[in-house]
Amino acid sequence: MDVLDVLIIGAGPIGLACGIEAKKAGLTYVIVEKGCLVNSLYHYPQNMTFFSTSEKLEIGGVPFVSISPKPGRAEALEYYRRVTQKFELQVKLFETVESVKKNQHYYEIQTSKNHYQSRNIIISSGFYDLPNTMDIPGESLAKVAHYYQDPHFYAMQQVLVVGASNSSVDAALETYRKGAQVTMVVRAPEISQRVKYWVRPDIINRIKEGSIKAYFNSSLLAIRPDEVDIQTPDGLVTITNDFVLALTGYKPNFKLLQNFGIKLSDDAKRLPEHHPETMETNEKGIYLAGVVCGGMDTHLWFIENSREHAVKIINHIKTKQPMINV
Repeated sequence: MDVLDVLIIGAGPIGLACGIEAKKAGLTYVIVEKGCLVNSLYHYPQNMTFFSTSEKLEIGGVPFVSISPKPGRAEALEYYRRVTQKFELQVKLFETVESVKKNQHYYEIQTSKNHYQSRNIIISSGFYDLPNTMDIPGESLAKVAHYYQDPHFYAMQQVLVVGASNSSVDAALETYRKGAQVTMVVRAPEISQRVKYWVRPDIINRIKEGSIKAYFNSSLLAIRPDEVDIQTPDGLVTITNDFVLALTGYKPNFKLLQNFGIKLSDDAKRLPEHHPETMETNEKGIYLAGVVCGGMDTHLWFIENSREHAVKIINHIKTKQPMINV
């Protein structure tokens, strides 16, 4: 079996960028992805608009032409698919990494479909696959979703949205405009300042006029088939309910990182150890790229400011002494 120069885990925008740089450098590589191409973007809400402008989402020097300055989900899916085809990237989809073993000179990686040997590994697995759970009674009911895609499903239903971030606000506004009776439960005293600037005034005004009910400084305590319990500053409130959108954020696959021997910080952020100039972790030959670098601080890295990780990593792989001459 040939030993690869690089195995890249994750076929999101940054993983693809790493593949492009590896190919330009003449390195042998494979990108493995447990889902579809740009899997996280595929699972974004259908009407989602990026915060970034299209030029800041570009990879590989390929222009991203969109109808509006800030593209939507469908445009991004089409762009990254076309980029993948343009560079003829070696992408293996629906292939999950199951184990890794470090030999003296290279790594052995077992996936659900293949076995690979590689001198270096780039982990660009994102954070969107594992939701932060509330760990409350009833969270496992079928009426509860940690992902939101299309508002029509919730038309004329009583919907509870947990959270006040971009995804929560988008879900609340879109389902409300499809005829849902929407209630929001927000731990903070106000809607997050990180909400897109053209959307935040909309949700604030809908709450002020009473079109959307919001409980601030509150938390969801329990979920039952036909109702939910909310702890508010004024006491316990029980309301009837059909669906719960628990958009409480997401986290990286820390188990995967630890299986690779990567050290995590002891604080709540659980930052994976890596060198900021090379992106190499405490495990020599293993690199991090993209939002996974931020641990629980998922607002630290985005596509636009982590595209440079690909260049840093491949430059370091090119210039360092290889683990072995095979």
